[in-house]
Amino acid sequence: MASVSPPAASMQPTLPSGPALFKTVPYAFMLPEIICGTWVWILVAATSVSFPLLQGWVMYVSLSSCLISLLLLLSYIFGFHKNSENWKVMDSLYHGATAILYLSASVLQANAAIRSESERDSPIYYQLNSAATFFAFVTTFLYILHAFSNYYQ
Repeated sequence: MASVSPPAASMQPTLPSGPALFKTVPYAFMLPEIICGTWVWILVAATSVSFPLLQGWVMYVSLSSCLISLLLLLSYIFGFHKNSENWKVMDSLYHGATAILYLSASVLQANAAIRSESERDSPIYYQLNSAATFFAFVTTFLYILHAFSNYYQ
């Protein structure tokens, strides 16, 4: 009697759901992305948005990325993906596009930090802007890692 091999579709790796999500490499970056992005938003908001044109974009990118990433995380936790390969492509495209947007926001936030350094009346704004810049670049790096590790998986 000949042995029957399983179909090729069953040999593909499954997308995680539930608590196993936090143990896999590309998806383990999602919670730190959300936390660091939230810190960016909080720190920029604490500066009373001293430079509205620059920091308005930073606030938009950090808040919208945080909310969309949270929805995506909840979708993975509850298993809405139903192990579809389309979710993997969508996840990679989303994180790649968000990394580009976050990079632009990080550069603008760095510019705001440099501008706030010259204002002598409130050095606390410089410190808050510097911390927001740090977290913005860390968040950018996390989104890049997520996009590329998902792509190469």
